[in-house]
Amino acid sequence: MSVSQKYTIGIPRALLYYKHSVLWKNFFKELDCDIVLSPKTTKKLLDDGIANSIDESCLSAKIFMGHVNYLRGKADYILVPRIVSYGKNESTCTKFHALYDIVKNTFDDINLLDYNLDVENGSREFSGFYKMGLNFTKNPMKIYNAYKKAKKSQKLENKKMEAYQEELLEQNNKLKILVVSHPYNIYDEFIGQPIVKYLKQLDTCPIYADVLDEGTAKQKSKQISSGLYWSYNKELVGAIEHYKDKIDGIIFLVAFPCGPDSLVNELCQRKIKDIPIITIVLDELQGEAGLHTRLESFIDIINMKKQDNEELVRQERCKYE
Repeated sequence: MSVSQKYTIGIPRALLYYKHSVLWKNFFKELDCDIVLSPKTTKKLLDDGIANSIDESCLSAKIFMGHVNYLRGKADYILVPRIVSYGKNESTCTKFHALYDIVKNTFDDINLLDYNLDVENGSREFSGFYKMGLNFTKNPMKIYNAYKKAKKSQKLENKKMEAYQEELLEQNNKLKILVVSHPYNIYDEFIGQPIVKYLKQLDTCPIYADVLDEGTAKQKSKQISSGLYWSYNKELVGAIEHYKDKIDGIIFLVAFPCGPDSLVNELCQRKIKDIPIITIVLDELQGEAGLHTRLESFIDIINMKKQDNEELVRQERCKYE
């Protein structure tokens, strides 16, 4: 009696890992695969990514290449999906369209595992996962059940995060700063998390724009712009509209040189009034000292604005006493 082979799947801890990690990990576990994650981003991983990227790549893409490089020789397959569109009349950034081909043509010593998600052109998520699952089992029901369980787990995790954030908004009395950034930037240990940690040191409560339910966010985004094309930017813009009455300031966190973010953030800054806004551009040469000074100044401005508003309210009340 032969024993079926157990495969090891390498998952880069970068880019869409921060959006789909629960889905991916649970799907492969249900198919009896082992999972190897690359570690949290370090300076070395970034340097390796830069060495394996063209200069024009954005910082986030360079980090991804560093994570792929780390997984070489450590897994039977490395997951690099091609995610183009989640719905009609929208698209992801072109780096996600080309990612599979870029990795394939950069590293010739790895086996890539991918699925194609392009709803605009008829490629649905489940069909991609089904084809992917056939690499590990020929049982259609096992693949179907693995996908359904993994999808449910991801939805539950998303709802849990959203509920926790709503609780923070209602119960926390600190200044609330909405961080508008893609999850692969803000949750990255090397480029995004130092900013979150410093905001907490400044006695503020960071709120994540990406946590809001995707459907709600996309619907809300129409109130700022009905013509947005990029899926992930739609979600972030919708979160601004959703949270605007519950926050004290907004930080746009952008990885250089992201084209969609540059355009959409400029649009938001022109349309959003009465909320202090700052844009922080992350690049591979970013120093912490200057960054801390900018954050401190931004929080000082918000505090002064809040004090002025409170004084105006006090003066108005005095008129009627």
